[in-house]
Amino acid sequence: MSRLAIVRRHGLTKPLVGTVGAVPAGAGWLSRYLSVAAGVDASCALLAGVLAFEIRYHSRPEPPGLYLAASCVLPVLWWASVRLAGGYDVRVVGGGAEEFHRILRAGVSLTACVAVFSYATKMDLARGYVVLALLFATAFDLLARYGLRRRLHTARRAGRCALRAVVVGPPRAVTELLAMLSRDSSHGLTVVAACLPGSNGTEQIADVPVGGDVCDVTAAVRTYHADTVAVVNWAQMDGVWLRDLAWALEKTGTDLCVAPTLLDVAGPRTTIRPVAGLPLIHLDHARLTGPKRLLKGAFDRVVAATALLLLAPALAALGCAIRLADGGPVLFRQTRLGKDGLPFTLFKFRSMVVDAEARKAELEARNEVNGVLFKIRRDPRLTPLGGWMRRWSVDEVPQLLNVLRGEMSLVGPRPWAALPYEKAAKSGDHIPRRLVVKPGLTGLWQVSGRADLPWEESVRLDVRYVEHWSLALDLQIMWKTCRAVIRGNGAY
Repeated sequence: MSRLAIVRRHGLTKPLVGTVGAVPAGAGWLSRYLSVAAGVDASCALLAGVLAFEIRYHSRPEPPGLYLAASCVLPVLWWASVRLAGGYDVRVVGGGAEEFHRILRAGVSLTACVAVFSYATKMDLARGYVVLALLFATAFDLLARYGLRRRLHTARRAGRCALRAVVVGPPRAVTELLAMLSRDSSHGLTVVAACLPGSNGTEQIADVPVGGDVCDVTAAVRTYHADTVAVVNWAQMDGVWLRDLAWALEKTGTDLCVAPTLLDVAGPRTTIRPVAGLPLIHLDHARLTGPKRLLKGAFDRVVAATALLLLAPALAALGCAIRLADGGPVLFRQTRLGKDGLPFTLFKFRSMVVDAEARKAELEARNEVNGVLFKIRRDPRLTPLGGWMRRWSVDEVPQLLNVLRGEMSLVGPRPWAALPYEKAAKSGDHIPRRLVVKPGLTGLWQVSGRADLPWEESVRLDVRYVEHWSLALDLQIMWKTCRAVIRGNGAY
């Protein structure tokens, strides 16, 4: 749902998902969720205040009553700070990074306000208590919000706690949007109907009922009890029609969203710039060079060196086990394409029999991915130890050497072999864009299903990473990689 932009009465705002602040009609679960979130936030602040008080004044026979009172007032101040930071904005419900960012903003803002208030009133507050209380409140609330988000995503995968949407646009664009939304239910949008140009409302599209022509949107909203209307851009759509639709839906409290034609670049790189009364979308260029790229390289090498040092005994033992199993080489070496298409030697623990490459031709007919990549769920060339390594992604660990040598990054697009790259480039995909950064030991493809992903989705995720790279995104992907490895989805 990251590709949808909120549309207000006077035009487009920032490309975010959800409502503009009010709970959509019919979304009673959303009101309950926000109430629970507010209660959890206050409870975290109370716990933080009590814990800070105990740590700071536990040993005193007569602890000062001022800080005991402050611990009781802290939940109210924390709730107000989170509210002012947008922590209860329905657009960020279940949104992950943005929701956490607003909690952090609340913690920083409240700390600054307390410091300014103490200075202005010359109140002698114990800095140790203030720092501990607000630090604990922020940390506890981040963990609590993470738990709430996981619970919400579980409910959404079960078909609950979702907004009902009507999608409007031409058949092809609607089908593509439905396919994108069906890949992940965590966005919380359930498409209940579609309105297509020239339709009489008697057919279906991708198992979704058609509610009529584009002029029948408001009727479809009433018929299917929708909370949101998602409009897909098409040639015949004009501003007057969109404005009239926004006015009509405004009366019913139904949200209106529009999917822009910008592929995988909505978000931090897009801003709204009003020019002559028109809301123009300004698109920043991807940040592919500069100090942040140097910081990423330094971070990669430090983490890789530390991991190799800590894992050295285990890696040596595994190498001996691979060698003793069949007498073959421990490492599998293959030439891959790195940044700017420069070749490098990629290292992996050998998980297949020695003559695996020679036997590949006889197994081509069993390929389960497509004609570009070669993957078999139960590959007969895997050794028993290799199957275990694939399951837990242990065979990828030697790529830390590539990271240390500067040929790869911890996070990035999938590393390409030359022949699949040539095949993919001929198919017209946006492959060259993936080579403007270093390939990664992990990436969006790793945390989104790995080998289970359709080819087009794998390409899209790699391009999306290049367009949206940041150190914060890298840390988020590394965190999700741990869960992906434990689950083992797509690991074969």
